[in-house]
Amino acid sequence: MILRNILSNALRILSMDMVENAKSGHPGAPMGMSDIFEVLWRDFINHNPKNPKWINRDRFVLSNGHCSALLYSVLHLTGYNISISDLKNFRKLNSKTPGHPEYSHTEGIEVTTGPLGQGLANAVGFAIAEKTLSSQFNKNNFNIINHNTYVFVGDGCLMEGISHEVCSLAGKLKLNKLIVFYDKNNVSIDGNTENWFIDDTKNRFLSYDWNVININGHDSKSIFNSIYNAKKSNKPNLIICNTLIGYGSPNKCGDYKIHGTPLGKEESINTRKFLNWNYEPFYIPKEIYNEWNSVKVGIKKENNWNKMLFKYKLKFPELFNELNRRINKELPKDWNEYNEKIISDIKNNLENISTRKASQNVIEKFVSKLPELIGGSSDLTSSVLTNCSKSIPIDKFSYGNYINYGVREFGMTAINNGISIYNGFIPYGGTFLSFMDYAKSAVRMSALMKLRSIHIYSHDSVFIGEDGPTHQPVEQLDSLRLIPNLHIWRPFNQIETVIAWKYAIERLDGPTALILSRQNIYSNNLLINNIFNIYKGGYIVKSCNEYPDITIISTGSEIELSYNLYILLSKKKIKTRLVSIPSTSVFDLQNKSYYYDVLPKKSKKIIIEASYSNFWYKYLENNGKIIGIKTFGKSGSIDELHEYFGFKESNIFNDIKNLFN
Repeated sequence: MILRNILSNALRILSMDMVENAKSGHPGAPMGMSDIFEVLWRDFINHNPKNPKWINRDRFVLSNGHCSALLYSVLHLTGYNISISDLKNFRKLNSKTPGHPEYSHTEGIEVTTGPLGQGLANAVGFAIAEKTLSSQFNKNNFNIINHNTYVFVGDGCLMEGISHEVCSLAGKLKLNKLIVFYDKNNVSIDGNTENWFIDDTKNRFLSYDWNVININGHDSKSIFNSIYNAKKSNKPNLIICNTLIGYGSPNKCGDYKIHGTPLGKEESINTRKFLNWNYEPFYIPKEIYNEWNSVKVGIKKENNWNKMLFKYKLKFPELFNELNRRINKELPKDWNEYNEKIISDIKNNLENISTRKASQNVIEKFVSKLPELIGGSSDLTSSVLTNCSKSIPIDKFSYGNYINYGVREFGMTAINNGISIYNGFIPYGGTFLSFMDYAKSAVRMSALMKLRSIHIYSHDSVFIGEDGPTHQPVEQLDSLRLIPNLHIWRPFNQIETVIAWKYAIERLDGPTALILSRQNIYSNNLLINNIFNIYKGGYIVKSCNEYPDITIISTGSEIELSYNLYILLSKKKIKTRLVSIPSTSVFDLQNKSYYYDVLPKKSKKIIIEASYSNFWYKYLENNGKIIGIKTFGKSGSIDELHEYFGFKESNIFNDIKNLFN
């Protein structure tokens, strides 16, 4: 039998060799965490390397993603589709082993990590999803969904503010299948953390109502016992692992410089001698591979689960079919007909309401049809209107479909990313548009990972009024539009809102942001007949029968003003067209023929949106004017603000006269 230290040294040496070969990377923490990885992956994690997407696998998240060499090493040794050649290509272009783990790029990688703390937040999302899905589908003697979520974090993850947000919520929700390993090596990039990080971590997590265990991170017996006891806890678990960074390096162990710098050829040789490792770089003896390989055990575990699932299918066929539908991201068969009925009802009962209220009406309808919808708000439920009559709050006793996130915009968004990755759910979360900035890094990660996650932002312009410039968004829309793969919808009425929601739910290759108004929008006289064109992101709302001299382009609540301007210009015999572009992201994907059918080249463009103007210049084609805002907002009534910022028909009409002159 091969001793544990030899098996963990295989991880150390592989990680060291990868960084050394790439001349780039982080060898210190992988060498320090190898003993913990060895015990966790060989004795506890339930997984099948031949089916990395098995729904009941244990989840593993490397929140300190700079330690990716260690994760790639363990995936290679346990039997995932990562070869020695892949390890040699560490950090090279288009390799399976990029500098930080990337979701859907490499087998066995559960989430993209790198921005510290967000992996921990994603893992909280996994734990919420597991507990919620199990409550919906498990029956007596049929624990179809029953697994743990394991997370590794470093000092940097726990310094990030997001760790406070998500861990306090995890404690409140009693996420007892969440087990977090804290690699406490007291080192970060700038040196010893005692100079800037003196938190009493144990008492901090005890105050969150976590179970906390303190161990020597290089003692296999202590590691084993800590995991064994954590699995029996009724609370989230933090295992504080006291380790030495660069463990095994005789001359650089404990030195902060080993955090992100290769050991060098000489110290790599010294480390091999110190660990009594007498093999060439990237060579692993067959007997070590045999001890590490998890394929046979993994296939057996999944086969046993499949036998239980087959019996479950026979006894609960409807539940089985529903679980299968959700895991495969399929929508109900009558989904389109259901939406057509909703739109038909709206057309027959148009109301002058805000789009946040229109969105709440959609949630009311969709929750009935889609039990996978799970949402919440950062303590703004009554303002953003993210709940409905069928919303059941999740707490430590019950698992429903609504999460009261508290004032945690960043944590909410990153947790929703985890819920989306987990599968079986469509998560959404809401806050004010001006507070999106708190969450932007997690919004970016949802776009990077191509997640079906829905970001709801209400109070969409300076025209929310008296709250003043701190709450009035100006640059936020432009900021969101710069994020690749994030599709943004700013609807102006109930029909556009339904279609925006439908689009977000049907989209499987990335997130969608819904930008909603606080104020009511008077749009009853703008009945939309060509519903299909709304799906294209931009369409003609009203138009003269000839080639238009002026095309007014607008979004959201400004459509009301634009329509009034359209009427004014039409009365003055000016050939005018009104275009709504609720989603520039989607409209820009259309072919050129449709694009220029909607926005004629020679027609002068007037673009009206109460946000920062720079984004819109691409639509002008040097032929028009943008009515926007380039300053912060003001505290005042909505009428005062319309006057102050020049969003009045008379002001814009004068601009148009000057444009023609």
